[in-house]
Amino acid sequence: MAPSEPRTTTLSGDAEDARAAAAGDVRAFERLYRAHAGRVHALARRMLGAEDPQDVTQEVFVRVWRKLESFRGEAAFGTWLHRVAVNVILSRRASGRTERERRVDSEEAMEHVAARSEHRDERRDFERAIARLPEGARRVFVLHDVEGYRHEEIAEFLGVTTGTTKAQLHRARMLLRTHLDE
Repeated sequence: MAPSEPRTTTLSGDAEDARAAAAGDVRAFERLYRAHAGRVHALARRMLGAEDPQDVTQEVFVRVWRKLESFRGEAAFGTWLHRVAVNVILSRRASGRTERERRVDSEEAMEHVAARSEHRDERRDFERAIARLPEGARRVFVLHDVEGYRHEEIAEFLGVTTGTTKAQLHRARMLLRTHLDE
């Protein structure tokens, strides 16, 4: 392929770019960034709420650059990157936060859920509702229902039991349902 032709991202193309970037090829890393930054940004925005997802996205890719040598290609690059992103996001939330911030009485939790927008844009309403969920419920909801992780994986990420993740997921779904039914 000529250098001036854009490369379409493929699973094998990502693996090739990851190997090249690990060897110091900045252009290969740039291709990986362009192919995956949107997904990382969306994950950060959903999981962190009000915090700046752009800063977190940059932090994730700095960490990826430093850890590229550990990418063995056993899973797709996007899967490996996603795991790194989740770890960065969770560690960012853990720093400076206390366990009590994860749990809010259900009456207080409703104060944090945004009121329905006058616009009938359901996706935007849903994104706002997710952003207003209490931290613990939002993290579990995004990891489970949006990103597709199993309760066992989420429990490991968060350092809690699967019972806690199931309770937080149920809570998040109930709060979202109440908000979206208004």
